Amino acid sequence: MLEAHLSSSVTRRRLREGLAADHIDAFASWLNLSGYRPLSVEGLLRSLASWTDWMLANGFSARDFLRGLEACTLAVHKAPRVRHQRGPNRHSITAAALFIRFLQQLGELPLPPAPPCAGELWPLLGEFRLWMHQHRGVTMSTLDTYQSILVGLREALGDDVGAYSAEALRTFVLERARPHGMHRARTIAVAVRSFVCFLGVTGRCLPGREHAIPRFASWQLSSTPRFLTADEVERVIGSCTGYAFELRDRAVLLLLSRLGLRASEVAQLKLLDIDWQNGSMIVCGKGRRQESLPLTQEVGDAILLYLKRGRPSLKVPAVFASVLAPFRPLTRAAVTQIVRGALSRAGISAPINGAHVLRHSAATSMLRQGAPMAGIGAVLRHRSPITTVQYAKVDFGLLSEIAQPWPEVPSC
Repeated sequence: MLEAHLSSSVTRRRLREGLAADHIDAFASWLNLSGYRPLSVEGLLRSLASWTDWMLANGFSARDFLRGLEACTLAVHKAPRVRHQRGPNRHSITAAALFIRFLQQLGELPLPPAPPCAGELWPLLGEFRLWMHQHRGVTMSTLDTYQSILVGLREALGDDVGAYSAEALRTFVLERARPHGMHRARTIAVAVRSFVCFLGVTGRCLPGREHAIPRFASWQLSSTPRFLTADEVERVIGSCTGYAFELRDRAVLLLLSRLGLRASEVAQLKLLDIDWQNGSMIVCGKGRRQESLPLTQEVGDAILLYLKRGRPSLKVPAVFASVLAPFRPLTRAAVTQIVRGALSRAGISAPINGAHVLRHSAATSMLRQGAPMAGIGAVLRHRSPITTVQYAKVDFGLLSEIAQPWPEVPSC
């Protein structure tokens, strides 16, 4: 009932006499069941009353909710904002949009048409995504990155993929990569090369044409891993105090910094992946490879505390969820934002403003504690030992001991 969620009798009367009267009780209960806090539910209902009052005053009926939202949004954006002025505002637009979503779920209003995906506009692209996912194990997030590049390829060269010449493909890759740095240039080349390889395998062009795609210089072990010091990592983890979702953030940061997980691996972690009895967990990494990692006491305690006291009642298998309604599992981008927020609270200017800096820091910490390269590679789940070898360069003290002076120049 509306009385359980809205204290103002005047606002209750406005809603019951307004255009939303037939559904207002169910809407208030829906907000509560969706996880909105009581104060948020009351605020949304008050804002909804301002919108329904405006609808009545401007001649709209209960059949015109969609048109009324568009018109009210336009009116709010055009009118100058005056503090404490009665009438609809941006909060009213938010409440109205939620009310319309609720009616759409009930079937009272038609669902908005979904925008056509690139696979529908270009079926070949949808077939490519499915082939890459099934046969190469490429994740959907990576394919989303490739998709924007391949849409540009179609716009530049047309639909007739059989007519793509080696020269045209090379020109597209070089022109598309020109404004970007080396990392993005390599991504563009890999996306186009993978697509041309798919065309050759499926008989749409001559096989081997992918070799015409240029490769951008990438010297192995040419860079030094960018990481945080041990004190900085502890400051980042220690920043998770004094706010509502500190338990979730601390567990996420410990998984990243102690076990070296990637942001996507944290987001994909399921409740059944954790073996509490044996102190281990299953991680699904690149190429859909599932591997077992030890669950340390510190990390396990943090996850268990979050599950008991911080996780909302969400009927999904994902361990980590959002803390604001509507509740949903965390995404890779959300994990990255958790790290960025912690870095900001700790006052640390990180060399990488994202979750991967903690993976580098975990490897560096293991190395300095005497862990062998093979062990570090096993924890980080590297396919090639060469990938792990780059962390040997962070031991600057040992490097200075073995460095040889330049001939005829005295040692420093």
